[in-house]
Amino acid sequence: MRTVRPLSALALPLAAVLALSACGDDAEADPGSGAAAGGETVSFTWDRNVNAADEDADPELEETTVEVPKNPENIVVFDMASLDTIGALGGEVAGAPLDSVPGYLEQHLADDAYDVGTLFEADVIGIEAQQPDLIIIGGRSAALFEELNRIAPTVDLGMRGTYLENLERNVTFLGEVLGAEDEAADAIEEIEQGIEEARAATADAGTGLGLMVSGGQLSAMAPAGENSDARGARGGLIYDAFGVEPVVEDIKAATHGEPVSFEFLLETDPDYLWVVDRDAATGEAGAQAAEAVLDNEIVRQTTAATNGQIVYLDPTAWYIVFGGIETTKIMIDDVLQIAR
Repeated sequence: MRTVRPLSALALPLAAVLALSACGDDAEADPGSGAAAGGETVSFTWDRNVNAADEDADPELEETTVEVPKNPENIVVFDMASLDTIGALGGEVAGAPLDSVPGYLEQHLADDAYDVGTLFEADVIGIEAQQPDLIIIGGRSAALFEELNRIAPTVDLGMRGTYLENLERNVTFLGEVLGAEDEAADAIEEIEQGIEEARAATADAGTGLGLMVSGGQLSAMAPAGENSDARGARGGLIYDAFGVEPVVEDIKAATHGEPVSFEFLLETDPDYLWVVDRDAATGEAGAQAAEAVLDNEIVRQTTAATNGQIVYLDPTAWYIVFGGIETTKIMIDDVLQIAR
């Protein structure tokens, strides 16, 4: 097995420890233990929020370890980034929320892939009937852990720590599960090099502002830093992962939250606007495209518009899937538009 070179100056969180272990012949056949599959397993440990089902409750973390069978034949995935990574490593997914799978990831589904519900609500009876070997959740589906872990070993690969830490941890883990350690190591190295190239491009690009457009309204995105939740990490990607210099030191303080006006863009006047069209990502019917929303007299006066430096980012990659191998490559290419 190759040793995966860590991403630049980043250590993996202690809350996610990966280790190979042998499953003994006398192991109990508890679905959540991975013993039902017999043979070799991969151990995954994380701090699980046992209050995930209640969005208003304070997080209550509980260290959770699940033994996952190696080379599972029947994988259910609720986390689109994991579907991306499994496919990129040569694997295939048997079950997913089919209506939520982006077109470019459909190739990673089995020909007879079955529907498992939605990103928020699982078809527990249907999943149990399919007898999966492994279930992967994350983000929106984190609250499903307990009921799904009764069916098959279930792991939460949602966002923890920084984007790059999370990416390396999950790619390494899935590489071990699929017996694709070399492919995982190569993917991490390629992504690391791509991100370094993208950061070199943004280093000379001046200031920037990440902007979410939805329903004709604007929201400024702010750096998230370490130990952010998934929403914060997603919003901060352009700064935290790709090195864009924020146009103001504390964007959240400057915006009094996040929603901003067109006048805010002119007042702060970033060199670049990095735009995510949320409505395009979610398929909002009849929504006005972000490019049309920003085509007005105020925005045209900004440095970004004057110099042709409004960059429209792939909405599905940046808003829905962020965290998978191929999706991260799409994001890298998006940022490198400014260097071409």
